[in-house]
Order: sequence, then C-alpha cells, then structure tokens
Amino acid sequence: MFFILVSLEQALSQTEKEIKKRHEEYLNPGFARMLSLLSFDKKFDRAHGTYIWDKKGNKYLDFLGGYGSLNLGHNPQNVINAIKKVEQVPNILQASLNPFSGVLGENLAKITPGDLKHTFLCNSGAEAVEGALKLARKSTGKNKIVYCEGSFHGKTYGSLSVSGREKYKKGFGSLLPGCIEIPYGNLEELKKALEEDSEDIAAFILEPIKGEGGIITPPEGYLREVRQLCDKFEVLMICDEIQTGLARTGEMFACDHEKVTPDILCMAKSLGGGVMPIGAFITTEKLWKKAYGKFEEALLHTSTFGGNTRASVAAIATLEEIYQKDLCSKAKEKGEYMSNKMLELKDKHPLIKEVRGKGLMVGIEFKTIESKVLNKLSGGAAGKLSEEYTGALIAEMLQNEFRVITAYTLNNPNVIRFEPPLTVSTEDIDVVADALDVILKKNSSFVNLAANSSKKFIGNIIKKSR
Repeated sequence: MFFILVSLEQALSQTEKEIKKRHEEYLNPGFARMLSLLSFDKKFDRAHGTYIWDKKGNKYLDFLGGYGSLNLGHNPQNVINAIKKVEQVPNILQASLNPFSGVLGENLAKITPGDLKHTFLCNSGAEAVEGALKLARKSTGKNKIVYCEGSFHGKTYGSLSVSGREKYKKGFGSLLPGCIEIPYGNLEELKKALEEDSEDIAAFILEPIKGEGGIITPPEGYLREVRQLCDKFEVLMICDEIQTGLARTGEMFACDHEKVTPDILCMAKSLGGGVMPIGAFITTEKLWKKAYGKFEEALLHTSTFGGNTRASVAAIATLEEIYQKDLCSKAKEKGEYMSNKMLELKDKHPLIKEVRGKGLMVGIEFKTIESKVLNKLSGGAAGKLSEEYTGALIAEMLQNEFRVITAYTLNNPNVIRFEPPLTVSTEDIDVVADALDVILKKNSSFVNLAANSSKKFIGNIIKKSR
C-alpha cells in the first residue's frame, strides 16, 4: 500500500486553518478547540529571546516562557551552536559510555547543593519524579510518600499519584498506593503525618514554590523546618525544582534560598535550554548505592533516550550560559522590579487579590467577583466562571489585545503566571504592566471582564457550565 505523506516543506507552509484541522483530526480535538476559544491558535513563524512573531509580522512578548522552560529565551544561539558541534557524533549508542552525559553529571554535582552527586538523566520532569519516587522506595525499603495539596509533579501514574488535584486523577483507576496528602506550608500537619507512620514513609515530595497550585511561596524557614523533620523521622526529602530550578527564582535552585540540601532533587524544563527535552534527578552517593549500587541492580532503572548526546550537550551549554550571563542575579533584580510593578497595580485595582512569587516566577491571583443578575441569567454559570476562569479571560485579553503571552496556573485558574526568559528587559516588564493596567481599568469587576472578553469563549463556557 502506498501513502502520500505530508512533507516537511508542506508542514512549513501550513495555514492556521490547516494546522487546526490536523490537530482536531489527528491529535487532541478538545485541546485544539480550547485554544481556539481563547484565540490562542495563531501561527507563529519566528522566535528569539523574549519575542515571537506571527505570520503577519506582529511581535509578541512571551511572558509564559514554556512554563519555565525558556530561562534562556527562545532559540538561544549558543545552545544551538553547541548542538551543531556534535552533529556527526553518535547521538544514541548504548554500547558505549557517552562522554557528554558524564560531563553533565559532573557539572550538576557541582552546581547542586550539599553532597548531591549521582544523576539519572531522562527526558522530562514527570520522568524525573518517577525516578525519584522509585529511588526513595528502593533505598529506604519503605512504601509511602507524603505530598502536598494543590501540588503538581506530572501526569504519569507515579507523578500523578503525588499531585494534589483530583481533576487530573479522576477516571484513571487505581494510582500508586500509600500516598498521603497534607496542606502545603503546614509544618504541624507534616509532623503529624510523619509521627503516625514514619516507619513506612519513604519520602516527602514538595515544590519549594508551588507552581501550578498558583505560585504559592511557603512561610519563611519552611524548607529548613521540613529538612529537620525529615531528618528526625528518617524520611527522605525530595525537592521538585522542575519549574523553580536553574536560576528562575534568583538562586540556582529555590532550596538554595534557605541553604537546604534535599536527599533527591528533580529538574527538567529549562535544563535543555528550551531546545532539547531533558530531565534529571540527582541524589547522594549513599542513597544511590543503596538503590542501584550492586552490579545486578545497575539496569533496574534506565531510559533509552535519557542522556543522549544532543540533549546532554544542550544542557552543558545551558549551564554555561546561566553562569556566564549571571542569570541568578538578573532573575533576582528583574524579579523584584516586576513584583513591585504588579504590587503597584494591586493597590490600584480591586480585582487583584494577591501578588506572589520569587525572582522571575510571579503570579497574580484575582478575586471572585460576580453579578447576582448575571449569575441568575446564566443559571449559576457566571459564579463558576469568576471562580475558575478569570485568569483565562485576562490572559486572552493580554494576548489578543496587547500581544503579551501568558496563561493561568493549572491547579488555580484564577492565577495568571509571569515566567519570562531570565534575559527579559525592564522595558518589556513595563509594557506588560501597562497592558494589565489598561485591562483592569476597563474591567473593574468580573461582570465587565465577561462583557468585554471573547463572546465566543464566554458563551461556550456558560453552555458547558450549566
């Protein structure tokens, strides 16, 4: 049988209509329709740094940054050039020790806190979390994992089991047994959980800043207290730095703010410079030996593409860029500037409930404000909209009226996140703050927001909410 396949040349010249049709027909129809409702289905032809351009040549500011994957910005040339240097080198060759993954392992041991030493390389954040959970169970001989309400660690079975939103778990049957949920930032609840069952709790996994939960920062000293409790009850501490790591918060890792060394640290997203997919977890020599130290245990946890040449080289070049450009300091400085601009807006606009974050990981939460009349006319859907979609409506206006790209957080849709490349300028931050100021002046309540937003989007959401 002969098939006429779509060529790369044809793929490059697709129209927006053709792209949407293929996604609806061959990929995820629901996701394609969702992006279409928000008018997030534009075709972009070019990207560099903090900017992307659509097919008409319009320039957009990217303040979403691939959910923290683009710390170096779009298409960082030094990372691309590094990959070109190894284009003739075997990319995947299991019957050999990859020289580049070994260098990356050494570099990660140098930049991570404390005595973290042995790295497992994979392809994504969810894989890094899966590996961390397996290592925790194997090295301790215990079964249970404590995790936080509202957390997000991935959508594979293990990582989903320790993620804190029921919406993403429902309908998938039995997940990983022995997972215990506690409130984020609550030391008393953690202590209580560890006291009750420390003999069978392998680890406590947490985000130093809760990302998809709404950019939630814990109380000052929380990580240090967690470290002490884990030591006291002989439970491993796993830090998920997938979104917070690699200079995003103003330190190389968010746990560095409190000078805390976890037993296992997960990273991914920006590790590949936004060019190559790569994830990793790193742990101590002691724990690695307990889990995989014997000859017959060396192949118990592997990944075909993990640590391949191009991904490893991209990560090596990314780390060089972060240090050479002093992006930790830049993230701290620009992050303070952006937070102050957003706090100024909070003082002016009642729709803003709170501004949170650290470094260039900033979230704005909006209040729940709806009209009784609108709520009655919509059969209660307006209340649901204001509770769950305010962030989406504002993100839609930012992109379609002001060409600023951002999005709401998965576990708290009333929060929009700003995670621009760490190379962002103060002038670009000003543009975003001014755009948000204009939107909020026109939309002092959810009623105004609903009236001024995309009628197609509002109409469809109300229809589904009834």
